[in-house]
Amino acid sequence: MAFFQVQSNKATPKHTADPALQPWVEKYRPKTIDDVSAQEHTVAVLRKTLTSTNLPHMLFYGPPGTGKTSTILALSRQLFGPDNFRNRVLELNASDERGISIVREKIKNFARQTPRAQMVASDGKTYPCPPYKIIILDEADSMTQDAQGALRRIMETYARITRFCLVCNYVTRIIEPLASRCSKFRFTPLDSSSTSSRLSQIATAEHVVLEPDVISALINTSSGDLRRSITYLQSASRLSASTNPPTPITAGDIQEIAGVVPDAVVHDFAKTLGVEIVGDMDVDNDGRKKTRGFDAVQAKVKELMRQGYSASQIVSQLHDIVILHPTLHARQKSICALAFAEADKAICDGADEELWILEVGLRIHKAISSDS
Repeated sequence: MAFFQVQSNKATPKHTADPALQPWVEKYRPKTIDDVSAQEHTVAVLRKTLTSTNLPHMLFYGPPGTGKTSTILALSRQLFGPDNFRNRVLELNASDERGISIVREKIKNFARQTPRAQMVASDGKTYPCPPYKIIILDEADSMTQDAQGALRRIMETYARITRFCLVCNYVTRIIEPLASRCSKFRFTPLDSSSTSSRLSQIATAEHVVLEPDVISALINTSSGDLRRSITYLQSASRLSASTNPPTPITAGDIQEIAGVVPDAVVHDFAKTLGVEIVGDMDVDNDGRKKTRGFDAVQAKVKELMRQGYSASQIVSQLHDIVILHPTLHARQKSICALAFAEADKAICDGADEELWILEVGLRIHKAISSDS
């Protein structure tokens, strides 16, 4: 019996995640709202709530990976501290738990509870710890109409002791009665300088050497999504470290990880269609542009499809080359844009990818060759 008594008195070690095994997205998630990148207006407004502790219901909306969830979690930790955070904050992903039963049971039960009295923080710091709780509904645009409707009354009834923060990508999917009860904060895609600065900080902390072209590739492939660019960086770092000796990370590695068609491949396809690539003119010996017909375009499309590239990705990258081209005139671009739009819709609906890439290629070739 004495043996068992001694065993039961031993402190059970807490489970802690090894930082080396953590995803970098979680490891470098902002700890305070001042760490949030690029969202100056939102951060400035929320910083004032830390002094007044007068927090309204909030609606965060914007593209993925712009810091919406990180911002409200950082704000909550600064308001309540590490000890009260679990008692005062309920975080739900509405894309999983989106039915009316969750609203009526889980959310309502938490919202009606009176907050516990403030405890002294174990880390020795002082926190505002206002007399209310926060319910975070991530992916709120996935909630059903009935669930959103049931949420209206709960937000009004328990507003004195509970604040809601709805996080979504598409604000138009939030019903108007719900949106009108919240202060709206729009999160914009991160600009290149903010993304570059954050990636450089993470690379320095992880002892990863990044060349400027690698950072540019991360920014271009992520399209303002910082979470995606950090994930690509970690994957590239693991790939680099897997060889002996470690190989430097290249822009090509980033494009391969991101599933992007390499620039050289897209440029070669564009030249086959007659689109001049700036700084890389393809000419015959007599100085005239090469003219390529149906057979050349069809052969190139077959080659692209056999290499397994995504048709939608080809359309997207070819769109950027054509629409942003400095010498093509408006009529040519409008014809090409219509072809891109029809192809994108057809591919999304499950049409044959090779046929539609061939269709796009031939229409671009015709638009450029007929007006040149």
